[in-house]
Amino acid sequence: MTATRKSEALRDESTTLDSTAHIMNRITSQLASQLNLVSRDGRRRPEPPALVVVAHGSRDPRTLSTVHTLLDRVRELRPGLPVHLGHIELNEPLLPDTLASLGTGEAVLVPLLLSRGYHVKRDIPEMAAASPARTRVAAPLGPHPLLVETLYARLVEAGWPTRMNEPTRRSSAVVLAAAGSRDPEAAVDTRRTAHLLAERLGVPVVPAYASAATPTVETAIRALTARGRHRVAVASYFTAPGLFATRSAEAAPWIASAPLGTHPAMARLLLHRYDQSLATATATEPALASA
Repeated sequence: MTATRKSEALRDESTTLDSTAHIMNRITSQLASQLNLVSRDGRRRPEPPALVVVAHGSRDPRTLSTVHTLLDRVRELRPGLPVHLGHIELNEPLLPDTLASLGTGEAVLVPLLLSRGYHVKRDIPEMAAASPARTRVAAPLGPHPLLVETLYARLVEAGWPTRMNEPTRRSSAVVLAAAGSRDPEAAVDTRRTAHLLAERLGVPVVPAYASAATPTVETAIRALTARGRHRVAVASYFTAPGLFATRSAEAAPWIASAPLGTHPAMARLLLHRYDQSLATATATEPALASA
């Protein structure tokens, strides 16, 4: 066998092993899911309220692929928990259709959104209220330290140094590139995330926006450069790849991180918001209220 054919054979064998491992992991997860529904005395436990992850929706096919992979990570972390996806717009399934499929069951809606805004305050609650399901809307993902953990990891992946001498630190800064909203509370949430990231990095972090708010990413970069910060990185504060993330990255004068995506901390944060919402419901009500 030639070296080329041997290499191809090894590559094919590796691909087969990877595929087999993935299938086995899915089977194991499904078996664990079924076992978790059975108590030690053999009786079936009541199914927990469904987790409905509410994504915005995007015309970029990479976004939908990213969200599906993220939901798979959530299922792996919490076997036995029914996990569903609903979109506000642009992609199927739309949130009303997902909720309709649940009938009168219980569900916690966790927005795959990074701050408060119109979608969290109006769109999602109104869609929930129009469904027969008994629902509760959780808080958006941000601000939260797990987001900062993800942002930091993505910056390091892009080339951010884990150690800096003082001259390098004084010349470095980060622009936190977010989608933007006309809701002032969204800006408050983004500024809080920028503050937490600045504490983590030890350099200034300026929030900037791809639309609907100021400053723009380009304006923030120019302002930092004028202050002597010549090593400006762009931290992509987007849940998945898309037009805004691409444009923000293209404006970076130095490095630009990838979107938050399927980082393990994102899956943990979705479950944290789910648990947090249920804990609040338990403390204030005997059961989930109808939306």
